[in-house]
Amino acid sequence: MLSTNLKYLRKQLNLTQVQLAEKLEIKRSLIGAYEEGRAEPKLVTLVKMAQVFNLSVDELINPDLPNTAKGGGGRRQPNVKVLSITVDAQDRENIELVPYKASAGYLNGYSDPEFMEELPKFRLPMIQSPGTYRAFEIKGDSMLPIPSGTVIVGRYVENWQEIKDGTPCVVVSLQEGIVFKRIYHQQKETALRLHSDNPSYEPYTVALEDVVELWEAKAYISTTFPLAEISLDKLTSLVLDLQQEVKKLKTAK
Repeated sequence: MLSTNLKYLRKQLNLTQVQLAEKLEIKRSLIGAYEEGRAEPKLVTLVKMAQVFNLSVDELINPDLPNTAKGGGGRRQPNVKVLSITVDAQDRENIELVPYKASAGYLNGYSDPEFMEELPKFRLPMIQSPGTYRAFEIKGDSMLPIPSGTVIVGRYVENWQEIKDGTPCVVVSLQEGIVFKRIYHQQKETALRLHSDNPSYEPYTVALEDVVELWEAKAYISTTFPLAEISLDKLTSLVLDLQQEVKKLKTAK
């Protein structure tokens, strides 16, 4: 599929094999080999290709783009945002960590390879499923018993319709920034409804057109261990009591 897609995309951008090779910083003969299916590019080259054609790596290698374009529907066509990634010395995708302090910058830099290169990176050997993964540090008590400061490791979601209702996800949107919630589909499929695990927080909706990225939670990392024999209701009550005490202190000033 890659060979067909590569040739199709190159012609869509009116690029010769020489011009594409220059953009990818490889030999022209390799472009010919890739298009004829005689060779497979390394992951780092695939990433560069995806950036040149403004696609994710999955979109570059999985769908039959020429036939999809003829049908006029289905998956996204060229001219969509790039899902920037980084790779290690063995051409394996890293998991980039987006600290809470970098959340605001992520909205502007999620497609910028230079921004992604500056983020901390790591790998988790227990995650073997294919896909692109990213980690986000969350703040607040809306998803208790998962505590504030937890790092959520999510797998990039290509098609939000494949996500089942109630799935915990990191939602990156223009409206709300980066939030960790359980998502539910709206009937008209024009928005996502976001639910917190903490009943003190009301659900709310985010328009799909405002959703920049969706990451299905696959693991979480926390340095805070859960308290023994304490229910969610009790934990929520303790948090509410603390919030009330803070309000009293502010009023007293």
